Amino acid sequence: MGLTAKIKDVVGMIKDKVSQSKAAILSKSTNLSLHLALLRATTHDPFSPADNKHIDTILSFGHSSRATAATAVEVVMDRLQRTRDSSVALKCLLIVHHVVKHGEFILLDQLSVRPFTGGRNYLNLSNFRDNSSPLTWELSSWVRWYAQYIETILSTSRVLGYFFASSSCSIDIDKQEEKISALTNSYLLMQIVSLVGLMEEICKRPDSLHVKVNKLVNQIMGIVGEDHLSAINEVSVRVSEFRERLSGLSFGESVELVCTLRRLENCKERLFELSSSKGAVMESFWGFISEIKDGVGTEKDEGKLVITVRRGKAGESSDGGRFMMRKSSFRAV
Repeated sequence: MGLTAKIKDVVGMIKDKVSQSKAAILSKSTNLSLHLALLRATTHDPFSPADNKHIDTILSFGHSSRATAATAVEVVMDRLQRTRDSSVALKCLLIVHHVVKHGEFILLDQLSVRPFTGGRNYLNLSNFRDNSSPLTWELSSWVRWYAQYIETILSTSRVLGYFFASSSCSIDIDKQEEKISALTNSYLLMQIVSLVGLMEEICKRPDSLHVKVNKLVNQIMGIVGEDHLSAINEVSVRVSEFRERLSGLSFGESVELVCTLRRLENCKERLFELSSSKGAVMESFWGFISEIKDGVGTEKDEGKLVITVRRGKAGESSDGGRFMMRKSSFRAV
């Protein structure tokens, strides 16, 4: 570690101490534990992960009133928008991610309406740069990607009608299949396209030499790995539903389904890095996707593209046509 990096680390430690002392003096007694937990969870140390104990303290504010939950989301977002430190920004984004996955519905509700404009880049971090050292420069690319990834989770959640991979919004698989079976082809396609887009965003994660053994980055990829498995389950149940509808798809729907599944297959190698320990199960998933995609063949007839349904391939399956990987089958990677 160079002299400049050492000085930055010392300055970061001083900033953390000063911020915590300032919060202890100026914060209202009702919000003191929130502010201290946030500061302790989002230190300037680029090598240490966010402490789960402090993240849990922040999440606990979702058990109180709507006003308290709104305050919790506001202070996290305020720190995220104000910081120019890549380590602090990553840890703030990690807290937001935890809110999505483990927060009570009242916290999720506050997150969904802030900021009110919504849309792409609403976290406003696409131009984030921390050039104080080579490490923070690389971590900046992780900040930009992670912010975009969380934005994609939120946009996918709007399409699904519930927060993706959230423990507060989990439903029984059989009930989920029942709801999905009632969807129109166009809306079902819209959901699959959105989920594939989320998986494509996972594949865009940076490849950085200096952070391969960074505990903070590993902490982030652990929770992203869980999302990856949830996305596979979400895609599986919807593709299984389309298997039952292949013969009734319109030309446009067939083309879009094939193109979307091809996009998904293009993610195979990059996604496999997150689930190499589940090799056999993952191969079954990709085999299932290929089977359904090949069940809708494309061929040219007098210059026109024709969609044909191959019943013999997509219409038969050893498990009756349904592929589902239950969440209990997976652990965080």
